[in-house]
This record gives sequence, structure tokens and C-alpha cells, in this order.
Amino acid sequence: MLEKLEKIWVDGELVEWDAANVHVLTHTLHYGLGAFEGIRSYKQASGGSAIFRLGEHITRLFESSHLIGLDIPFTRERIAKACLETMHVNGLSEGYLRPLVFMGDGAMGLAARTNPTRVVVAGWKWGAYLGDDGLENGIRARISSWTRYSPNSIYAKGKICGHYVNSMIAKRDALRDGYDEAIMLDTDGFIAEGTGENIFMISDGVITTPPLSASILAGITRQTVIQLAKERGYTIREERFPRDLLLLADEVFLTGTAAEVTPVREIDGMAIGTGTRGPITAELQGAYFGHVKGELLDHPEWLSPYNLAEPVGEPFPYAS
Repeated sequence: MLEKLEKIWVDGELVEWDAANVHVLTHTLHYGLGAFEGIRSYKQASGGSAIFRLGEHITRLFESSHLIGLDIPFTRERIAKACLETMHVNGLSEGYLRPLVFMGDGAMGLAARTNPTRVVVAGWKWGAYLGDDGLENGIRARISSWTRYSPNSIYAKGKICGHYVNSMIAKRDALRDGYDEAIMLDTDGFIAEGTGENIFMISDGVITTPPLSASILAGITRQTVIQLAKERGYTIREERFPRDLLLLADEVFLTGTAAEVTPVREIDGMAIGTGTRGPITAELQGAYFGHVKGELLDHPEWLSPYNLAEPVGEPFPYAS
């Protein structure tokens, strides 16, 4: 359960946590047409805090909203600043941010086009999504019987509210059967992604992940890890692959803002590699955490700093 904090940013104003309510006839509550982001902030090695890749997350929020025809009534700069304000007012030196764009109440039915577009930004404390032990020792996953949607069915590149029903069904099935996560196939039977993460496999030192042309989200952590791997001399292949190659891989790991970089030690009861976190996964995991925590400084553009002891100024110059 989330720990109740002080305030949530709602339509341009910070309001008390318990006052951030909507009407039961809010359109998105019924039909799922909305867009959201998951963003993390980390304490920095040099002091203070920083939100990781804030600009990229805000860009994706606007792109997702554009795909579903919702015009956000605020600038990108204003939403970025709202994220900083939300962390600051709640005293969060690190944590998770959830910007959400949704249709308010008014007309009902699928054709509703006059309802207001509303925006909220909430923040909360959140540790390792798949557990601290999962980060260190890896998780147990299963191949889901539920298929990831076709790109002819929905916008796979949008982080859109209703899309996650597909993920929730697969995730709940996996948890019910004693697994930590589900891995989903595309409609052609190739590996797609986890329920809330992108997936990578490593074989003979080569790192492979499904391409953006597949039914996967264009993960910001995915892109970060690809860049970090290339900078360390690894070969990256973005191509489709079947489940048997995944099961025969030396290492498998998942990436996502919530999941960060999480090893997979077992799939469908079969050990992956040695059944522990592999050396390349460990190296990339260390590089990722080094950057988000400001221990590695070769990508300062990825960090939007703030200090709880100082008032929030303007965020970094926004690059769309």
C-alpha cells in the first residue's frame, strides 16, 4: 500500500493528498483512454537528488497523448516543473512519479469528444519493483498464455492506460502460479516483452532485444541500457527471436523505470545460464545504477537535479 504523502499536482495546482479526487463518471475510469508515465528520482552521490531522464519521459507522455487524440493543456516545460514541484513538496529525496493525462467527466459513450483533458502528477516512495532479492539474484518468470496485442489493434508505442489490462491479466496469472513475472509473446509467437518491462537476452556475449517494430513499448530504460552496452563495446542486435533461443540464452534481464535492470534466473522452471545473475547483466546493472545515482558522470544530461533545502526553480532547458 502506498504511504500517504502531502500533495498531488492536479490541473496546475498542488492540492492536499485526500482532495485529489475525481467524479465516478470520469470518462477514462470507464473506457481507459488516457496516457501516463512512470519516472524515478534518485539520491545523488554528490548530495541532493535528481530525476532520471525527465525530458524523455515528458516527451513520451505527449507522444502517447497525441496518438489517442488528447491535447495536454500545459506545456512540456510546465509538466516537467510539476514533477520537480511534486517531489519537493512531498519531501521526496527519491521516489516514483506518475504523470497522468485523462478525460474528465461530461459526455459518456465511446464517441465523447468534448470532455476536458485533465492532468495530474503524483509521487510516492517505491523500492525495487520486483524486489531487492530479484535485483541481486534474479527472478522466476513464465511464458504467458496471453499474447501481446497486435500493432494493428492498438498503438504499441503509446503508454496508454487501457493497454495495461492485457499486462495485468498476464501478471496476475503468473503471480497466482508462484512466478514473479510473465513474459509475453507477440501474435507471431516471438518474444515481445514482460508485463511492464522490455526484455534482453545474452548469448556468447551478444545482447539481443526485440526491435521497436515489434509490439513493444519504446522503453526509456531500454534505450539507456542499449547506449550503455554499446559504450562498453558490446554488440547489440535488435531483432525478433523465439522462446527456445531465450531459454538457451546465457543471461536474460528485464528493463523498465520501475523494474530498473532485473535479471531473470529461471523461465518456465528452466534455469537460465547458471541460474544466477550473469556477469554482463551485473555490469550493465552497475552502469545503470551508477548513472541514475550520479556516481558515473559521463551523461549529466540525463539528470534533472533538485535539492529539498532549496526552492524549485525552472527545470533544465527542455529539449523536445
